[in-house]
Amino acid sequence: MPDYPQSFPLKSKSPRGGHFQRALQGEFVGNGILVFSVLVGIVVVTQLIRLLSDAVTGAIPVDGVLALLGFGALNYLPVLLSISLFISVLMTISRAYRDSEMVVWFSAGVSLTRWIRAVMAFALPAVGFIALLSLVLSPWALQKADELKKQFETRDDVSAAIPGTFRESRQADRVYFVENLSPGTAQVKNIFVQSMQNGKQGTMVAREGVQETMPNGDRFLVLLNGTRYEGTPGQLDYNIIEFDRYGVRIDSATPKEATPWMRTMSSLALWRNPTPLNLAELEWRVGLPISAAVLALLAIPLGYVNPRAGRSLNIILAIVLYMLYNNMISVTNAWVGQGKLSPGIGLWGIHVLMLGVTAMMFYRRMNLSWWFGVSKR
Repeated sequence: MPDYPQSFPLKSKSPRGGHFQRALQGEFVGNGILVFSVLVGIVVVTQLIRLLSDAVTGAIPVDGVLALLGFGALNYLPVLLSISLFISVLMTISRAYRDSEMVVWFSAGVSLTRWIRAVMAFALPAVGFIALLSLVLSPWALQKADELKKQFETRDDVSAAIPGTFRESRQADRVYFVENLSPGTAQVKNIFVQSMQNGKQGTMVAREGVQETMPNGDRFLVLLNGTRYEGTPGQLDYNIIEFDRYGVRIDSATPKEATPWMRTMSSLALWRNPTPLNLAELEWRVGLPISAAVLALLAIPLGYVNPRAGRSLNIILAIVLYMLYNNMISVTNAWVGQGKLSPGIGLWGIHVLMLGVTAMMFYRRMNLSWWFGVSKR
């Protein structure tokens, strides 16, 4: 092993933390950006496929896909940032063990607990941003997405029509086909409307039409210079009528009664109305930044890798502990919502338990320094 001088930069006590701090921060940030980009890409692609599928069926308009995609991504950011924080610290420390850098750092007097300061310097800004997202921005995004979906549900049949496809009205008494909708105008091109009136089936076709609103607020789709075919299916007594204008009433959907959803409520509103379900939701939001900080600390002892053996064991253990931690948080939140557990114990109990597990793993790793052939520090 090289003979390092006494002024080894790991022992630097400068205000900026020396080369040790700077090197770790750079690696943490690089790994974090890489992991976060991959996770965001997976979530965005998954959400985009689902939203495009809804747009094809007409459940949402095409121009609403990007807005809903942005609101959905903002809602997922706290969890994605927490996972990225955990994995970036785990990857950095595992690499240091694998490349035997830990031998150098332990020999230079850098204890495993010295990593806590470096990791927290990297994690605390991310934890603060996670808190902002979970407590403020995510509920706002869910609220805006919910409002947007309600607007889509109250669209009339013509507005909800998709150019080039047949669409049934909400009352199931008409079928529309519109070849082209002029953006920003009330004009439509090449219209087909089929409806049942007085037991007879009527089919209307026109090259163009326009949407008109009467003084009383009623809306009509006015077909211009078209033809109406009316008769009974299976019989030959069809009437063919040429018309200059033919108005088809457009029935707007009745808005559904809005029901409060705790996930869209602000954190302050949840606090002011402390029902069990509201407290469970508030506990989830507060627990996200806390769990992110605990996971960042837990990644330090979990990053241990024996250079002489494989590194799959610590990765498997990290995944198991993360899933166990996340599931226990969900379970305690459910118990708080059902009134089976007090909010205080539900919020702090699981996090204190994981801090205890983290302390035990630190103690175990610090007493395994004989793996590296150096004395305990």
